[in-house]
Amino acid sequence: MSRRKTERLLNLVICLLATRRPLSAEQIRQAVPGYDRDGDEAFQRMFERDKNELREIGIPIDVVRDPWEDEPGYRIERESYELPEITLEPDEAAVLGLAAQVWQRASLAEAASGALLKLRAGGVATDRPVGASMGGVMGGVMGGGALELRVDTRDPAFPALWDAVRDRRVVRFDYRSAGSESVHARTVEPWGVVSRNGRWYVAGFDRDRQAPRVFRLSRVTGQVTVMGRPGAVEVPEGVDLRGMVGFPDDSTDERVAVVRVRQGTCEGLRQLASAVRTGDGGWDEADLPFTDPERLAGWMASLGADVEVVEPPDAREAVIRRLKGAMA
Repeated sequence: MSRRKTERLLNLVICLLATRRPLSAEQIRQAVPGYDRDGDEAFQRMFERDKNELREIGIPIDVVRDPWEDEPGYRIERESYELPEITLEPDEAAVLGLAAQVWQRASLAEAASGALLKLRAGGVATDRPVGASMGGVMGGVMGGGALELRVDTRDPAFPALWDAVRDRRVVRFDYRSAGSESVHARTVEPWGVVSRNGRWYVAGFDRDRQAPRVFRLSRVTGQVTVMGRPGAVEVPEGVDLRGMVGFPDDSTDERVAVVRVRQGTCEGLRQLASAVRTGDGGWDEADLPFTDPERLAGWMASLGADVEVVEPPDAREAVIRRLKGAMA
């Protein structure tokens, strides 16, 4: 369905829901964008198709015939349109909210937003706090006294690897090993994409090493190339993806990055910094705690020209790689 048609149908639904009295076809033509430029015959055909399509997807359009009017009127009764009461357990609502956040990064934001909108219209709080961890596939942050679900999928390799797992296709990518600047090509049969401690990994069979391996998405450089036909990858029965990424792959000792910050910008960064020193020339200097240079680089690169990482060298180089990749 084209974007123009989608907008027209949405505007038609809003119009028929908002009206207090039935509207004639001509009134709808004047009120709904997308109809007003068509001729009489073209409008009638389009309007009939739109009504049928809305009814097919379950939106009830009532036809009201007033004996004092020549033409029938149309409206959508709110009671018929609204969702019935929906009851979900806290963990079910949490999973729906989590899935929508993942889909947003995987180019499915429109569908996810629509689904959540319908659920919220039915009184379901899809982002409600949960009292216990759901283990291995999500991270938590404390905010406002409640535990909130958070999925960070800013790694550029995420959409391609997510699609490859879904389609069971082999992938090839360049990978930078932990603690090294060397980059090697890897050919992988992906079994799943899993999050651990806020970091995303792809687990699968490494054809180059002929063994199961785990790769951190933040260390994938360049583009992910999909190879072969869909369905070629067979996931071993009983494979434990969470177990595969359930070990520390590098040091998590907290370090401090020295970052130059343009004055009057980046208030969020300043609040998270352990110290901020007023500088000259329009720049301040902040001490920013971090554990992963790649995650820090993704954040700093997103702030553009308002920040500059001074040290340590590995964090600075990670930012430079991100920016060069964006330019390429």
